[in-house]
Amino acid sequence: MPRTPAALALCLALAAVAVPLSASPAAADSSACTHHFSGPQICIRLEGRGARNSVTGIWTNPPEEIASRPVSLLRNGRHVDTATAVRSGKALTHTWPSGDTGSGTELCVRFRGSQRLACQTTH
Repeated sequence: MPRTPAALALCLALAAVAVPLSASPAAADSSACTHHFSGPQICIRLEGRGARNSVTGIWTNPPEEIASRPVSLLRNGRHVDTATAVRSGKALTHTWPSGDTGSGTELCVRFRGSQRLACQTTH
């Protein structure tokens, strides 16, 4: 057991570093965006752990007059659902609740009026 304040502080600092190193892996959060310099900038964000994720579709640069727009979720190229993305600050967003997205699954989002897809593969 440390006997001086300096030794105690050193032990606490080492413990603070050791805990994150021994903790389980962080959630598998990831995102991807279309890489076009003009037109809609569409992004997808996955948040979760393993094969269980929530999916968010984001249109980062919609015209100011657009308050909402339908957004579709595709899984391995097949339509899963269409929902309404609403303005949140400068972007339109919609989040599908967490569910079993599987491993090695390609998830994509597409906003109505754009042929651009933002895709991310689960791990």
